[in-house]
Amino acid sequence: MSETFEQAMQDRVAAMTDACVRCGKCVEVCPVTMPGGVTAEPKTVIDGLIDILRLGDGNASARAWANACVMSGDCVRACDYGVNPRFLLAVARTVIAKAKTPAADIRKQGVNAFRTTNRDVTHLARMQLDDSLLERLGQKADGRDSLGTGKAPEGVPDFVFYTGCNVLKTPHIALLALDVMDALGVTYQVMGGPTHCCGVMRMRAGDTETYGRVAGATIDKLAQSKSGKVLSWCPSCHVQINEIAMPEIEKIKGSRPFEMTPFMLFLRDRLDQLRPLLRERVEMRIALHRHPGLTGAMEAAAEILQAVPGIELVELHQPAAGLMSNYLAPLPDFKRDLIRNEFAAATAAGIDALVAVFHPDHRELCAHEGDQTFRILNVFDIVGASMGLRRSDEYKRLKLMQDVDAIAADCRDLATKHGLDADTTRTVIRAMLDDQPVPLDARH
Repeated sequence: MSETFEQAMQDRVAAMTDACVRCGKCVEVCPVTMPGGVTAEPKTVIDGLIDILRLGDGNASARAWANACVMSGDCVRACDYGVNPRFLLAVARTVIAKAKTPAADIRKQGVNAFRTTNRDVTHLARMQLDDSLLERLGQKADGRDSLGTGKAPEGVPDFVFYTGCNVLKTPHIALLALDVMDALGVTYQVMGGPTHCCGVMRMRAGDTETYGRVAGATIDKLAQSKSGKVLSWCPSCHVQINEIAMPEIEKIKGSRPFEMTPFMLFLRDRLDQLRPLLRERVEMRIALHRHPGLTGAMEAAAEILQAVPGIELVELHQPAAGLMSNYLAPLPDFKRDLIRNEFAAATAAGIDALVAVFHPDHRELCAHEGDQTFRILNVFDIVGASMGLRRSDEYKRLKLMQDVDAIAADCRDLATKHGLDADTTRTVIRAMLDDQPVPLDARH
């Protein structure tokens, strides 16, 4: 009988807990122990975490650390023994969930979370894009399953560009990334959207069995291009596929189906090719909104932005935590303080724009363009402008309206064309406006 995904995951956990020397360094470097209520000594926390993973009760600080994890990745970078504490914390959360919640309820939570994401992604993309642009992003206009479309040549493309799901809510970012690849002469096949889910909602709920099936199915789809090289846009999808699911799939199948590279690192590695294309000056004083979870991504973004003629990159000297903004949701007060302090530092520095890299950051920050002294931009707004590439940020334009009726009226033609239900569309619009961790007019 072949090994199951859950068995492979358990074996991996066992190997890591055996390799752990319980030095506590991963706890020491974690940026959320204090706001997360982790009060015990680091070695005690690790003892408790390993006990949880071995199906014990652990201790209060270990449980708090697992539930407060925002995937900053500092723990991974700090470990000298090949242990991935971020992976262990993710598994610990599933163990905690299974201990207190019936399996049927866990499965239901994962299903409901996926359905909400599917609804919001499907509607928001179609409220902003016509059929041709949906097709360019690997989405069929009718929402049926697709193995990916986009600018793929005959034969094997250089790369698969894996969008994940949620960047389709802010599609101008993904479209600009594709435009940049076109300018670099890179061939690619676009895959993503809810039909290529990384499984994160199932993992968050604690349903590791379904998570293994979902992530495995997406890995199979991504491998069908035969290129062997996948560029990931979304840090969450990258961690779920490359860091959590891929080692188990590789163990079960005996080989690794492809290599996955974060898009920002791919672009930084081609900076010598990109630099001559950055022809137009962009006279702006900017600061980078940072999240350290994807190792090297923020440094890559800074290096790329500094290559744009006319850009002055200002350091705000603010702490950074989390994989992306939405990963700070377990610690809402901590998150609000980070954003407010960053805004205050940005105002004091007199910047023209606060620049985010990833889509959840842009979604949560962009409406503040209406109440701050600086603009909210994505890194590709700036790179694209220097290359003569421009895409309208429809998501920000709509969110700045701050009115459900006005947004629904603005999108009515596209919503009708795509056959979107009017009541559901209004529900999605309300969810978009509610995606606001710091209330607008936060300066006052």
